[in-house]
Amino acid sequence: MVSVSDSTNKSQFEKKGAVVLLSGGLDSTTCLYVAAKEFGYPKNKKLPILALSFDYSQKHKIELIKSKKIAKELGVKHVIQKLDPGFFLGSSLTEKKIKVRKNAKSLFSGNDKEIPNTYVPGRNILFLSFALSLAEGHGYDSIYIGVNALDYSGYPDCRPEFIESFQKMANLGTKKGVSGIGDSIQIKTPLLHLGKKEIIELGIQVDAPLHLTHSCYDPVYGKPCGKCDSCILRAKGFLEVGLPDPALKS
Repeated sequence: MVSVSDSTNKSQFEKKGAVVLLSGGLDSTTCLYVAAKEFGYPKNKKLPILALSFDYSQKHKIELIKSKKIAKELGVKHVIQKLDPGFFLGSSLTEKKIKVRKNAKSLFSGNDKEIPNTYVPGRNILFLSFALSLAEGHGYDSIYIGVNALDYSGYPDCRPEFIESFQKMANLGTKKGVSGIGDSIQIKTPLLHLGKKEIIELGIQVDAPLHLTHSCYDPVYGKPCGKCDSCILRAKGFLEVGLPDPALKS
């Protein structure tokens, strides 16, 4: 066990709060409002939450506009971290010459073992690392991320195994994790084992502003294409819930 210096403020390790990764999409917005509810929202208006978004020159950059509106709606602090797009090569979400996958018939077959070209190399590893640094710096005890292992496009960094491994790394690689004072920073994934239908139902339950969210990977003049994996999964979810997508209302 690594010892903590006498100058360490014990209260720093007892502070309750969270960094929430917020893309501006359906899943991350639902995740943000789940965290807010756990901190007493709406009775508690002073939420110890920091929403964290990333600008990596993604094709669906409109989601950053949405994330600003969503964070403002909830009244939480919001940071948009600019990243050099040169770190994210080989993805259709970042490179103009690579077309976003559309109308994938294998999306629901269970036989699609190929990772789609919308996968962004190392994205959640980097995002969670930034969140971990922020959480420890602020003295917060948790990080929320809206990854999902059921209705997803086959990304390796959305699986339970990845989250479990990152949690172990967080336990071993932070002062808070090895100090023995309080619990280590916890990676919370409230949507991990939910299908898109269940995520939408949860979003409604926690009063998330789903009408403000954006999910499309390849929007046309700010409007969803309706054909990419994310659009198809979202449409399927709302169809199963039996409700129109509020974000599509004019």
